[in-house]
Amino acid sequence: MVDASRGVDRFGPVHGGAVLEVGPLSGRPGIRARGEINEATRSPWEEALAGLARQHGDVSYVELSEVGFVDVAGVTALAVTALALRGGRVVVEHPPPQVPRVLGLFWPGLSRIEVASR
Repeated sequence: MVDASRGVDRFGPVHGGAVLEVGPLSGRPGIRARGEINEATRSPWEEALAGLARQHGDVSYVELSEVGFVDVAGVTALAVTALALRGGRVVVEHPPPQVPRVLGLFWPGLSRIEVASR
């Protein structure tokens, strides 16, 4: 699990007190995040998405029920990751409300991401 609240870890420095924890899902392919996804936590978020892409099969899950906020760049990283996959899709479960809004604004019809709302 990545914890970006501790200041510096293998993903680089984190500033501003923002917290992001990312770890694997139990029993299915994907990741679970907790905290906020913003400028201060972008590196661990992008690293987690890169790991997700490396392990991607047909369907990968991104569980965001414990994420309070995702900025536009965080949603962009998710969309770019989905677009780069060799096939299949990413199911985003229980995202904060800005995720489907940003996806709809900038990537309408992106079939590689399925959003399962809160």
